Order: sequence, then structure tokens, then C-alpha cells
Amino acid sequence: MLQLQKIREHKDAFIEALKKRNIDAVPLFDQVLELDEKRRATQTELDNTLAESNKISKEIGMLFKSGKAAEANELKAKTGDLKESSKQLGEILTISTEALQKALYEIPNIPNPLVPAGNSEDDNEEVFREGDIPELIDGALPHWELAKKYDLIDFELGVKITGAGFPVYKGKGARLQRALISYFLDKNTAAGYQEIQVPHLINETSGYGTGQLPDKEGQMYHVTGDNLYLIPTAEVPVTNIFRDEIVKKEDFPIQLTGYTPCFRREAGSYGAHVRGLNRLHQFDKVEIVRVEHPDNSYQALDAMVEHVKTILKELKLPYRILRLCGGDLGFTSAMTYDFEVFSTAQDRWLEISSVSNFETFQANRLKLRFKDENGKTQLAHTLNGSALALPRVLAGILENYQTTDGIKIPEVLVPYCGFEVIS
Repeated sequence: MLQLQKIREHKDAFIEALKKRNIDAVPLFDQVLELDEKRRATQTELDNTLAESNKISKEIGMLFKSGKAAEANELKAKTGDLKESSKQLGEILTISTEALQKALYEIPNIPNPLVPAGNSEDDNEEVFREGDIPELIDGALPHWELAKKYDLIDFELGVKITGAGFPVYKGKGARLQRALISYFLDKNTAAGYQEIQVPHLINETSGYGTGQLPDKEGQMYHVTGDNLYLIPTAEVPVTNIFRDEIVKKEDFPIQLTGYTPCFRREAGSYGAHVRGLNRLHQFDKVEIVRVEHPDNSYQALDAMVEHVKTILKELKLPYRILRLCGGDLGFTSAMTYDFEVFSTAQDRWLEISSVSNFETFQANRLKLRFKDENGKTQLAHTLNGSALALPRVLAGILENYQTTDGIKIPEVLVPYCGFEVIS
């Protein structure tokens, strides 16, 4: 959420910046400033009414002490009117404050100046590419056919148990899944991230804290009886650890990693691009989260990008990195880099990680602060990234490592799997 004071100070600059997202922000900011003006005017009127009521109450006390009961009783009638006015003004203030908060929730983050303008994923900027695309054997299969051939993943069984998008991993498929989780966590902890286990359900306040609500409300599974939400990513519970906290400046950087299943009610669509593991409603992901001093957050973003690169290098998967354009940038992000693995069997790139800097956008919602060297309270910066999301990494391994004798396991995963080939 954007800071109200900065909206007042930089309205025109923010409107211009949000054009990168293809948004005409003029009505949004006009509404916010109008509601803010109303809220402040109501607050001033309420403060004055309360001050007058307090002053008269003191006068009444003095009059009673002086034996002037008749004059005191006359003033008591006036305090009754003031109390009623205060009550009404308090109700108006509550409504105005809630309306202002709701309006602020509707405004996305301001893109970093380096974010390219653009309308869709077609306008994203490729900034790095590494790895040779392998030449596959004749008759190479996409991962959903390989999963069936080697009895690794049963998509139909998942449909029987739950529905489409909830696969069942079996045998060496389940072991490879577990191996990837352990490998990712080990890589992250070796890089200085503290491993943490968090709940898989969050309350509404947590959803608002990191910006999934109200923006992604329709994409989250809602447990209505308890008003809880299944997490779309570990980013949400991990970052909410710091909600309403003032962290110590000397604790920066704060680096956490965690494995969770993720749940997303993405709109259904059909075709090869969503077959198999390409798009799921439940999937596993290992996340990295950082809380940083504002002066260091973009160096931290670069470090997160480099960290994910080391993982993909060790897996020996061909990949590229895209800087997302304004039209493809997430609601809460100021800058995002997407990692994509090339699926040779599908002849297309598959997104397997997003690494983002939210600057103060989440911290303002969370009230996540620190005290600077002058003792002044400031908002921290938050960042997160996938290291990594499993489904498409697994798809890339199955497709790119297939041979006439079976599917080879990347060398770095063999100690975790306990086998070198799936045959």
C-alpha cells in the first residue's frame, strides 16, 4: 500500500509512473485525496468538539465547587449535545477511515524506473540466458506422457480424489519431488537463509498484509466457516511474521526460507500450455523471503537472482531471466525478475521462479518498521522469491533428461534421490 503522505507529495509523479502498468491513476488518487480531506476535516471537528466538551466539564466542576449549581446544570445540557455530536462525528470518522483504507488498497505499487513499459508478457525484457538446449531423442515425450509411462504421477487419480490440478506423485516421482524440496532448502540455508515452517492457512489480516487481499481474493481457497485462506505461497505467512513489528536495524538482512504446499484457484483454461504440471491448483514450492534496509534492497534483489541462478546451473537446465514490464508486473511488486526453464519436449519456456522487490508496499500494510540511526521509525523493504517452484522444474527435468534408456537424474540430485535413472 502506498504511503498517504507520499501520495500527497508525489501525486503527479505516481500517476505518470503507473502509466507503465497501463493504468489511468487520476481517478484513484483523486478519490484517495478527497476521502483523506474528508477524514482530516472530520478528525479536526471531532477534536475541537471533544476539547470544548472537556473545557465545559471543567467549568461545571468549578461552578459546583463555587456553589453555583444552577449555572452548572445549564452547562450540563450543552455537554450532552456535545457528546452526541462527538458520537456522530466518531461514526463518520470510522466510515471515512475505512473508505480511505479501501481506496488505498485498490492502488498497485509504483514500478521501479528500470521496469520497462509494456502491455503483456510479450513485452518483458530478457536480461540473461544460460545453458544449452538439449537435442532430444526421436519420439521424445512431454512430461505428462513420461509421468504415465514410468508411473511417476497420476493425474487421473488426483481428479478422482479432489479434482483437476491436484496430482498424485508415486514411487520415484514422489522421491524426486522430495529430493528437490530437500535440495532447495539445503541450498537456501547454505546461502544464509534460516529455515522456518509456517501454517498453511492464514487469517484475513495476513492476506491484506502482503497484498493478496483484496487483489487476489478470487484466486484463493477460502475456508468460510473459519474465515481462513489456504496459502497461495509461503511468502504470505513468512512475511506476516513481522506484521506490527519494529525490527532492529542491526538485524538486517533478515533472510528466511520455507517449504509449503501452495493452493491457487486459477481460472480454468485448456490446451497443452496447462496440461500436466504446467498449471496446478496445489503444488509445492520452496520460498525465500528477505526484510531489508531500504538502502540495500536492490542489492538484495540482485543477490536473490544470483542465488536462483546457482541452483539452475547445478541442475543443468537451460533457463532465461526476464525483467517484467509494467503490464505484466504483479500488483504488489516494484520490480520482478522471472526465471523460465526451456521445455524441449514442449518447445516452450516455462516460468519456474519470480524474484521481487516490494519496497515499502507490503511493509506499509504490515506496519513493518525499523529505527534508523537518528532513532526515527521508518518502513522496511520486503522481498521474496521462489527457490524454487517444483512443478515446472520437475517437468523440465523429466523432458530435458529423457533418453532411450529412461530419465537420467541431474547429478546434484542423485544423493537426495538415491537413484541415478528412472527406467
